[in-house]
Amino acid sequence: EIDYHIEGIDFDLAQAEMLSNWIKQTIAAEGQVLESLNFIFCSDEYLHKINVDYLNHDTLTDVITFPYSEINVEGDIFISIDRIRENAINFDTTFETELHRVMIHGVLHLCGYGDKTEAEAQQMRAKEAEYLSKL
Repeated sequence: EIDYHIEGIDFDLAQAEMLSNWIKQTIAAEGQVLESLNFIFCSDEYLHKINVDYLNHDTLTDVITFPYSEINVEGDIFISIDRIRENAINFDTTFETELHRVMIHGVLHLCGYGDKTEAEAQQMRAKEAEYLSKL
């Protein structure tokens, strides 16, 4: 149901089973059904290319989510480990906390939450905090 992939970087995801259970609980709490979910951990360079090629955005980002279903939670979540490391420093938090925040951010997108408007972004941040507190 949930798979983790490393693309072109040296990275090991700690506590994958615990994180999978947390993500499944989050999806269930949102009243959604998990179909399949792929996390792809990669570099800035790798994610930037996806951002340019598929979204026409010439910027660095920490996460890109590709949904494959409008009914169930199914998709790919690409995460730049380079961005996570830098953002953890910028936001004065741990690498693990920032990684988990970004992971659940992608999951929340697949559950139907947006972050384009200020109201959506506030709701997204509140949901991230809610689910991080349950980890």
